[in-house]
Amino acid sequence: MLISYFPTSECVPEVGEAAGAGGAGTAVWPDAAVVIDVLRATTTIAWSLQNGAEAIQAFADLAELEAAASAWPADKRLRAGERGGKRLEGFDLGNSPLAVTPDVVAGKRLFMSTTNGTRSLDRVRPVGLLVTACLPNRSAVAQRLLDSGAETVWIVGSGWEGDYSLEDSLAAGAVAAAAMELGCGSSPQAGSLQPLAVQSGNDEMLAALALWQQWRQDPEGCLRAASHGQRLIALGDHDADFRCCAAVDSLTIVPTQTSPGVLEAR
Repeated sequence: MLISYFPTSECVPEVGEAAGAGGAGTAVWPDAAVVIDVLRATTTIAWSLQNGAEAIQAFADLAELEAAASAWPADKRLRAGERGGKRLEGFDLGNSPLAVTPDVVAGKRLFMSTTNGTRSLDRVRPVGLLVTACLPNRSAVAQRLLDSGAETVWIVGSGWEGDYSLEDSLAAGAVAAAAMELGCGSSPQAGSLQPLAVQSGNDEMLAALALWQQWRQDPEGCLRAASHGQRLIALGDHDADFRCCAAVDSLTIVPTQTSPGVLEAR
């Protein structure tokens, strides 16, 4: 398995462009794609499904969200979304994993749009196996990738309005490290020439793995140090959100696209 990392949706190559190790070859859709938005969309998606939501339907465009939500039974829908870290006016939910409790989301479909994460989901929508990852479900996602037999995987971060984000790269490294550990029984060592069942496909993936090795003992510290972490801190008390988003391997659920833009528990 060859895993490449693209820090934002804007970095994802167009079909027909060169991509991968050394920039050689022609990019086609990979066998699988993993979308990450640690703070906080993909963490919220995972917890929503864990707590009984029927599905998450993601939208980059708010007008499309409103049209789709309006066509759904009122007692079976929730609008969830944020811009700039703040809940959208008139929406039922923002983007906190703590708010999607069973009594709120069970049996309901969440129509979601966020500043960054839903754009990344939209960018790789055509991929055959599309899942979302966060630190809480990183090992479950890695196992799903291995079980699928995927030979090429793209991990796509969400960043912040087109810019690199530290926390998404941390989680990308965490997912890839888990896949390497599960695939060959041990973590790769720097400078090792040992063949691996799972390998990095680009320099961005190698850098994300190095970031994970640096912060794996204190992931919450990394989330807080990141620029978006600082942005959330400035907006108010998000301590519980930080703890939830940094809780590595606390979930086994893997949100999986079952139809375009629709994620269900698998």
